[in-house]
Amino acid sequence: MSNKTLISIITPSFNQAQFIEKTILSVLDQDYHGFEHIVMDGGSTDGTIDILKKYPHLKWVSEKDHGQANAINKGFNLARGEILAWLNSDDYYEKNIFRSIVEIFDADHKCNFLYGDITYVSINDEIIRKITGDILTRKNLIINPDVVRQPSCFWRKSLQNKVGTVNENLNLVMDYDLFSRFSRFTKFKYVERNFSYYRTYSNTKTLANQRQQVLELLKVSFKNNGYVHPRMIKLLFERYLNSFKSD
Repeated sequence: MSNKTLISIITPSFNQAQFIEKTILSVLDQDYHGFEHIVMDGGSTDGTIDILKKYPHLKWVSEKDHGQANAINKGFNLARGEILAWLNSDDYYEKNIFRSIVEIFDADHKCNFLYGDITYVSINDEIIRKITGDILTRKNLIINPDVVRQPSCFWRKSLQNKVGTVNENLNLVMDYDLFSRFSRFTKFKYVERNFSYYRTYSNTKTLANQRQQVLELLKVSFKNNGYVHPRMIKLLFERYLNSFKSD
């Protein structure tokens, strides 16, 4: 196979020197080299820039932005690839997955969105749990935001052109909103294979802002569906109450 089909990987970053090199190396450690890796850094002061300078294949910008969603959109605006993905600066890919992903897109022109399994790991890369199975559907998105596996998702640029980019008014659930909009135009194709590793620890942005996440999910669910499903309300109410246990 040639490297004709280009994959664009967008990585938003801010003061993630502790993790970002592993993220970069996971993109390099692939069996397919038709990719570009775009890092949009928010003006890090922790040594991130020194790491970025080590890798000449990167396209990167370091400047003040208006948050993660803004950084992601700036990266998408620079992307030249037919296939898009975003990988946060503390997550990383499974080895040798790009070739299979491109083969599926090239063989099935009706496939606009592809996703695989995801492995949750600790701050020290210890496996916590694996999330597997074909569960990402419009119906499931309406009742449960946790079916989203953002680091394990790849989609065509033509699909994103239909729905627009990431909503910059959101701070925590940009992926849920984007995928909900995608679900109006396409079905999600599943591959039974681990695609990524999602790092979870106490001071990740989502865990540290669970109450804000609940409010954003309520707004996004209503905006995209015209109502909030009772099962979604129950899940979010429980999450809101649990957030007080850590105070």
